[in-house]
Amino acid sequence: MYFIYSILTNILFLLSPIIFVFRILKKKEDINRFQEKYCIYSKKNIQKTIWFHAVSVGELMSIIPIINKLEKNKKIKKIIVTSSTTSSANIFKKQRFKKTIHKFFPLDANFLTKKFINIWKPEVAIFIDSEIWPNMIKNLNKKQIPIILLNARFTKSSFKKWMIIKSFAKEIFGQISIALPQNTETKNYLKILGIKKIISAGNIKYFGEKILLDNKSLKLLKQFKKFKVLCAGSTHNTEEIFITKLHIELKKFIPNLLTVIIPRHIDRSENIINDLNKFKLNVVKHSKKQKISKKTDIYLVDTFGETKNFFKISNIAFLGGSIVNHGGQNPLEAARLGNYIINGPNIGNFTEIYDYLKINKISYTTSNVLKMKDLVLSKINKKLPLSKRKKIFDNGNKILDNNIRIIEKYIQ
Repeated sequence: MYFIYSILTNILFLLSPIIFVFRILKKKEDINRFQEKYCIYSKKNIQKTIWFHAVSVGELMSIIPIINKLEKNKKIKKIIVTSSTTSSANIFKKQRFKKTIHKFFPLDANFLTKKFINIWKPEVAIFIDSEIWPNMIKNLNKKQIPIILLNARFTKSSFKKWMIIKSFAKEIFGQISIALPQNTETKNYLKILGIKKIISAGNIKYFGEKILLDNKSLKLLKQFKKFKVLCAGSTHNTEEIFITKLHIELKKFIPNLLTVIIPRHIDRSENIINDLNKFKLNVVKHSKKQKISKKTDIYLVDTFGETKNFFKISNIAFLGGSIVNHGGQNPLEAARLGNYIINGPNIGNFTEIYDYLKINKISYTTSNVLKMKDLVLSKINKKLPLSKRKKIFDNGNKILDNNIRIIEKYIQ
């Protein structure tokens, strides 16, 4: 099966220049850095590294606290983080790491993965969530480099896909040194897929640092004090229309309501504005730095990395990917920052987290605009109690320490 996979990846490699041109035109690749996916770098590496691979923004954000802690470890001289998307690269730029650099993950062609390993000399390879790349894993294993599957998450759907090629899957997963699943469902799937060592260390997405706003953020957010704020985070296509209908219903009861919409993918911003204009509402884009007025209805956050600022000023937040059939988005950041959570029914990606929030009367599920309106009206005037927020923080700190302790065992 590896032979067939290698043929397919070589075909992809041959077609990749055409694909990259198309993606560059669509602004999905960085024209100055796409060659990193061919393992072409401007500077040579001469020392061993600790390597993390986080495919996109969510995975990258989840490991930032781990990297911050590992940077204080004197045994570690260099950390490399790879990802596959330009949005994650932009998020990385905003971090203030001293030992850590970012590169794009290479194409999973056999010769390129060998080249990557030889250049960056990883002491340990840590893959986040459900990132499985057969050629890379095979070549890491040949070099006897430990492979950690950190905060592993596999849905029923992805598990079924792997089971179609069960023998190949077992061959790949059997080469992983240790898996740290984020939930019980994933733990059970990984056992079947052939990982021998599995430890439940907890979901690192529970961790979150307390936020201190800088002067720029404080100045911006002063504008929002005269409003009652509803925050809609990580929205997907069509969910902005749902939230707009909710806004219109709420406005009948809350004249000074301002709805902040933070789309999961900001490259959809113009399409979102076109959709919202049909409702004849006053929409302001964050990137334009326009002042908001009493007439402003929707504040569209079309920039990266500022979600926390807006969750900080709201008491209740809608989490996207839950009305559409996406599986939901992580609600913990909003809850840690004092928000009650409202969401649609499609939350399969974060079942255990939502169960925890529901038991603690932090989250509420509905896909009905009028029912959601009643929930918002009941919660918009009160912040989530400190005791409930502290419980999430304490749990997160414990989980982070558990995961770091295990990772450090693989560092010489």
